[in-house]
Amino acid sequence: MQLIIALIAGLLFGGGLAVSQMMDPAKVLNFLDVAGQWDPSLILVMGGALALTIPGFRLILKRPHPVLDGRFHLPTTADVDRRLVIGSSLFGLGWGLAGLCPGPAVVGLVTGALPIVGFVVTMLLGYRLMDRFENRILERSSPLARVS
Repeated sequence: MQLIIALIAGLLFGGGLAVSQMMDPAKVLNFLDVAGQWDPSLILVMGGALALTIPGFRLILKRPHPVLDGRFHLPTTADVDRRLVIGSSLFGLGWGLAGLCPGPAVVGLVTGALPIVGFVVTMLLGYRLMDRFENRILERSSPLARVS
């Protein structure tokens, strides 16, 4: 049942991204170009998302647990560390340069456009490289790794 609900939620999210044109890099880049051909229409998309999400989260988090799970899976820390700052900076830089972020890029794969396919492939490679990099750092900082 969880997979069916996840599929429905993903299709609804993807449909919303398509209808709002958030998967069109040119639309996003024009939104970010406040000094040039600024297109403020995505403010309505973001505002609509926030208008639904903020009260929705307040209502949902009053429940003892989600409908299809035994507990909520919420962040356990509110710390702003170097990893968060670097990651969010890279996300913003990528969004500003390419006009795509992960969600709209994955939805955009249905178009078959080579720039979007290339973006998703390099994004996945970046995830993989970061995972390897973090694992190496953890191995080096582990007390067991230093003994051997």
